[in-house]
Amino acid sequence: MTHMSIEWEADADLVVIGGGVAGLTAARTASLRGLRVLTLSKGGATDTSTQYAQGGIAVVAPHGDSVESHVQDTVAAGAGLCDAAAVRSIVEGGQAAVAALTDLGAVFDLGRDGQISRTREGGHSTRRIIHAGGDATGAEVQRALNAAGLPVLFGAAACEILTDGNGVQGVLAVSDKGFGVVHAPAVLLATGGLGQLYALSTNPPGATADGIALALWAGASVSDLEFVQFHPTVLYTPGGVGRRPLISEAVRGEGAILVDSEGDSVTAGIHPRGDLAPRDVVSRAIAARMRALGTDHVYLDARAIDGFAQRFPTITASCLAAGLDPSTDLIPVAPAAHYQCGGVVTDTSGRTAVPGLYAAGEVARTGLHGANRLASNSLLEGLVVGERVGAAAAERLGAHTRVTEVSTRATEYVDRDVLQELMTTHASVVRDGAGLAEALKRLADAVTPPTTASTLPARIAGIEDAALTLAARTLLLAAGARTESRGCHTRSDHPDADPRLRHSISLTLDERGHPQAAS
Repeated sequence: MTHMSIEWEADADLVVIGGGVAGLTAARTASLRGLRVLTLSKGGATDTSTQYAQGGIAVVAPHGDSVESHVQDTVAAGAGLCDAAAVRSIVEGGQAAVAALTDLGAVFDLGRDGQISRTREGGHSTRRIIHAGGDATGAEVQRALNAAGLPVLFGAAACEILTDGNGVQGVLAVSDKGFGVVHAPAVLLATGGLGQLYALSTNPPGATADGIALALWAGASVSDLEFVQFHPTVLYTPGGVGRRPLISEAVRGEGAILVDSEGDSVTAGIHPRGDLAPRDVVSRAIAARMRALGTDHVYLDARAIDGFAQRFPTITASCLAAGLDPSTDLIPVAPAAHYQCGGVVTDTSGRTAVPGLYAAGEVARTGLHGANRLASNSLLEGLVVGERVGAAAAERLGAHTRVTEVSTRATEYVDRDVLQELMTTHASVVRDGAGLAEALKRLADAVTPPTTASTLPARIAGIEDAALTLAARTLLLAAGARTESRGCHTRSDHPDADPRLRHSISLTLDERGHPQAAS
């Protein structure tokens, strides 16, 4: 551990790390209860995965739907690893959470009858997905929550959760003022996902697994990390890397079909729901077809959808920027890293095993998603669990929180390009034991000793690279231990599900700071 000089301090009752749907919902709820809340955000007001969410929010429809039906669809997609009680709890909270968001000013699309319009996505048995701006639901949710005007420290990255024998004491963070401490008895990790583990992702640049690493370093456990959902239909452009625009599942919900370079259906005969099968099924079908034909993409044929540009303005703009017109052209698509189904182990109010440490949204593992997230359950979870965390944080009021001594660990890391190449090659849609072991070995060989950075961007990049490295090791270890195919974890050397592995794999850090199976 290294002692360091502190250049600024702050006090709060709750520190929220991350500015997406889960974090801002928690911050607003806690503030309404009189808590002093400070949100730390590495990027700007819209540098979140929430901002890019297209499809919508899955919430039980008032007619022809039920909580039971939504629970059944979720559990079916989760391939045996959902916590049914958690699923029911979160689904039941959906309508109230959406009502609160509407009260805040969020505007959802209406049908001709003046009622909220609903679409259907893969894995859902009915049309229950509400949306805004056609395909800009996340942007509308982000706008409404940002408008609440709560205090946010932008350009500030959390380095470590500070704890003592009674739990959370605060957060060590770095900003343009240098290293600082926020004294607080409660901290919420709402940092989003780990898409930057891969060369291609739908996630923003800040999705660097920070919350996974912060939780592990603080003594919490993570679970189901091997289940990374690859969105089947991300806009493909030759040589494109980094964040890629996704082509929402709702496009297939409105009638678009997946075809290969020969014009044949990609999913025919694979699943009863065809192109609207769960995402893991569709991603595997695309990956198999690309391998069979030696291509690096397939196509989405949306030419038969009337009024495509009005229904999907964001997607239309992305296509036009790539020189494509969805009304006349096939859209080239391929799978890309999209969503981490597992994460920091919590209850349905976001509590972890560390008193005062909470997690919500994509970074958390509540048991809602199991081995594969059902489409549009992510914004639902962020809204419902975020609000519950905001209420639960009051239980920490009065806990002793003054940090008297600050030290930080020396964290090693692997060059990001090397790490992304290893993960993309060996831990994507289809994996095998030899490749996972090779990736772990090569990560260990490529470790770079920690360095002292002097500029804020370099310091934040160092935190991110250390988090990505720890998350990669943890994910590879879990994926290697799961010698079966289940949900969005597919092992070519173990193509079937193993009933003996119908349980979550939890990991913590050992005394050396290395991931290990939780005891």
